[in-house]
Order: sequence, then structure tokens, then C-alpha cells
Amino acid sequence: MIQVVKIEDAIGYPLAHDITEIRPGEFKGPAFNRGHILTCRDLDHLRRLGKNHLYVLRPESDELHEDDAAQRLADALCGDGVDWTGPPREGKVSIKAARDGLLKVDVEALTRFNMLGEVMCATRHTHTLVRKGDQVAATRAIPLVISRSVVDAAVNAARQALHGLLRVLPLKQGRVGVMITGDEVYHGRIEDKFEAVIRKKVVRLGGTVQDVVFLPDDDARIAEAALRLVNEGADFVVTTGGMSVDPDDRTRFALLKAGAEDMVYGSAVLPGAMFMISYLNGVPVLGIPACGIFAETTIFDLMYPRVLAGEKITRKDIAVLGHGGLCLKCKTCVYPRCPFGK
Repeated sequence: MIQVVKIEDAIGYPLAHDITEIRPGEFKGPAFNRGHILTCRDLDHLRRLGKNHLYVLRPESDELHEDDAAQRLADALCGDGVDWTGPPREGKVSIKAARDGLLKVDVEALTRFNMLGEVMCATRHTHTLVRKGDQVAATRAIPLVISRSVVDAAVNAARQALHGLLRVLPLKQGRVGVMITGDEVYHGRIEDKFEAVIRKKVVRLGGTVQDVVFLPDDDARIAEAALRLVNEGADFVVTTGGMSVDPDDRTRFALLKAGAEDMVYGSAVLPGAMFMISYLNGVPVLGIPACGIFAETTIFDLMYPRVLAGEKITRKDIAVLGHGGLCLKCKTCVYPRCPFGK
């Protein structure tokens, strides 16, 4: 139960919630914390904050204070690799990554959680790369006092997520075999530009390049090289060239001859419409189209972290990227702080 009283009549009572103070350019935070016992010395400060009345709180047995509710909500939202520490601040709990990795948000479960109305959780986008300690979400109960039944329903909605509503998956820092195909590069007619691009992206996410193989547009030699890289211990294979519709582009056909399975060719992302992914003896093989040379960010930057996190990529995974999959080709690339892939 909440009772509204004049601040003079609240002297000697604990504050029911944090009292926020904002001094533009200087400070934003609690001037008084929940539980502070009000004294006559506090009255002028409260008046400067525009407070003439305060709540006196006496929760019923079927009610929870916002701070207690927020802690229960945070516990339910946190899955593997995600945690929270410290008391709620102004009724809100910040949820952070407990390790480096790829943030996974069960968006459908999050929507069910937020549909309850009296609770909320705001997150970063799913599939965002995060560092240990980064904030990934925040949650709170919206009313000062909330029904236990609503909190129970929110907890149940969060726990219905199969693997946890919020998770951070670790990235495998594996060895990458690289195949650069195309007669024009193999025979030295043009200089290769792809190797440096791939090395930079692999190393940035903690991997190492196991080997780089230059190959002509020859099915048998491409298939043989792919199998050799896998047999020599490559955790991932990245191939460039041979991804377009030209009759000389043989890479994906060669991979099929080598035994590649679950191949997905073509994506709803620009740049990267001719992206390919398949699995050769269980090893992911990612095919980067020519746009990877010229564009700073492509579909490879969206999919490679997910592969490192152990995801098995399907046609649907790539199809849903159509919403947000249009790069704006900014003069200065600011990815991932942009709408691309989100």
C-alpha cells in the first residue's frame, strides 16, 4: 500500500524510492537513495527538486517494491555468459556481458516479456559482438509497487526462452584456411587484394590463418584444396572468387563435388548478395563475393561471428537479414554503430 504525505509529515520515515536530481552538464542520479530516513535538514533540498509530497510505502503481501521486483526480473533474464551485480539504481538493473562473445537475444521471448506492460527490458541488438563488462540490457518494474503475479508472469516469460532470453556465446578462436580462386589471379594477370582483407578480419576476431591457397577455376583442384585444408585441421574455410553467375566461376560447384552439404547460396544482403555458406565434413565454408574487396563491411561481417559462436547457418537465418540488410555505403564506415544487419 502507498500513502501520499506532505514532505513535512514524512520526517522519520524511509524513502520509498530513489529521488532523482538532474543538474544539466553536471550530474544525474539519486540525490536521496531508497531507504534514506528523512530528516528536517532534507526538506529544503527536496523543495529545490520540486518535491512537496512523498510516498510512504507499506507493501501488502501480494506486492513487491520496484527494486525487489527488478532483481527477480534480472535473475530470470540472464542466461549463460550474462550477469548483473550491485543493487538496483532508481529501480533499474543493468545487465552486462560476463565474457567476450556474441550477444544472443530471444526476440520473441523478449516481446512476450514486454507485452505484460508493467515490466520492461531493453537490449542491444541480437548478434552484437560484445566485450566482458559491456552493458547488454536493462530491466525494471515500471510502477513503484507491483503485483507479485505480474512479476511471476514476467519471470515465466523470460524462462520460456529455451537457452535463456539473454546469452553471450564465446567465439572459437580457430584456424582458418583460405582459398583464393580465379584464373586471373592464379596466372598473375591481376594482383590479389583479398588475402589482406581476410587476414585482417580473421585476426580481428582472434583467429589465425592456417594457409592461403591460390587456385585456378578448376573443379578438381578447388575440391582437392578444400578437402586438404579441412584434413589438415582448419576449423573454418574462407573462399573468394567463383561466386558469380559467370560460367568460369566454379567454386561452389567444386565444393559440392568435394562433398559439401547444406549449401546456401545467395543472400538478402547488399553488399553480399552472392554470399555462400556450406559445410564440408562438418567444417563451415564461407564464400565471399567480389564486393568483399571494395566494401568495408559486407554480409561476411554479419555471418562470420555467428559461425565462430558455433551457429549452424540456415537459409532462414540469411533470409531474415533482408530487414536491415541494406548498407548505406557511408563515406566513413561506422559499423557496427549503424543499422546494417540489424
